[in-house]
Amino acid sequence: MDAIGVGVASAASPFLAVFLARLGATSFQVGLLTAMPAITGFFLSVAAGRFLQSRRNIVPWFAGARFLGLSWYAVVGLVSFLVPQEYAVPAVLCLWAAVTVPNTVMNISFSVVMNAVAGPRGRYELLSRRWSILGLTTAITATMAGQVLDRLRFPVNYQLVFVGLSLGSLISYYYSSRVQLPEVEAEPQVGGLSLGQRVKDSLHLIRRERTFLSFTGKQSVYILGVTLAVPLLPLYYVRVVRASDAWIGVIQTAQTIVMLVGYYVWTRQSRARGSRFVLLCTTLGLALYPALVATTRRVEWIVLCAGLAGVFQAGLDLVFFDELMKTIPPRHSATFVSVASSLKNLARMVGPLLGTLLADRIGIGGALVVSAVLCLIGFGLFALPSRHPRA
Repeated sequence: MDAIGVGVASAASPFLAVFLARLGATSFQVGLLTAMPAITGFFLSVAAGRFLQSRRNIVPWFAGARFLGLSWYAVVGLVSFLVPQEYAVPAVLCLWAAVTVPNTVMNISFSVVMNAVAGPRGRYELLSRRWSILGLTTAITATMAGQVLDRLRFPVNYQLVFVGLSLGSLISYYYSSRVQLPEVEAEPQVGGLSLGQRVKDSLHLIRRERTFLSFTGKQSVYILGVTLAVPLLPLYYVRVVRASDAWIGVIQTAQTIVMLVGYYVWTRQSRARGSRFVLLCTTLGLALYPALVATTRRVEWIVLCAGLAGVFQAGLDLVFFDELMKTIPPRHSATFVSVASSLKNLARMVGPLLGTLLADRIGIGGALVVSAVLCLIGFGLFALPSRHPRA
């Protein structure tokens, strides 16, 4: 039920960058929309992780942060009713900057809560089921939203859709707040230590986990390539392909519907051939997606490419989560997840801004090719034999 609520509200996400583009936002502003959560996460993840590590019950923080992060779409819809259109883009960006704080807490607490619910043997099964439900809900809702957007005048269409979809946050909060986990022994806060000493102790703890550092480093390179393309794809749809809102909804639907099949396929493959096989197949397959999109201006082919990408994206979501949690000491899960989140956010912060900068210099299509090249470099790093095998 939580996944259904998240799926309804998340259907607004792919239309937000399109909304800004139709309001006349610059490439940099669209890139900033993508990069801001990463900027906040980079600076606050470790502090949020230390805070969550000291909580005996993390569920209320997970549920509350999720609610704040999803309900903001309603605020965007309401504010855009009140703010003149020429100030709408800065207003949305300011709102998005504020909501990145609870999103940072949610991203860390999500991994901790899901890992505690699933256990070490149930990660693929739990997340494949959860994300299948979420993906199906998002696909259906995004298709309906795209049709509504095409039938009403701009910008009222976006305002009503954002307000309506944000109701999913209430469903999510009601059910996610009822998740029950056994209370854990909170990590004691040692008094009298300076900030420098605390940082030093944390770095010493992390340096001992060589497998964790190796995986997160490779993952960050790959995420840099992926996020470089994130703000470029809606710009490519609007400015190059000139796709309608209905077609953009179909693109989102194609990707999410196929992901439902992908979760099932990769869960079976992980059992039959192991996580490394899934990791290499998915990182290679998804790396080709931006380059394939850049080769065509036909929206029908982009829908096909999005569907193929959905298969690999599903496996990547599962294997990245599973591989990360394998490298983390259970007692310090919030601390290590926050560090991993900080490294990922650094890549997510640089990637969108670099992507929009390249788009202004070499064109959106050329920047998408650069994204594919960076992803292929990340795949190559994963393909190299590990120097720090797990115990």
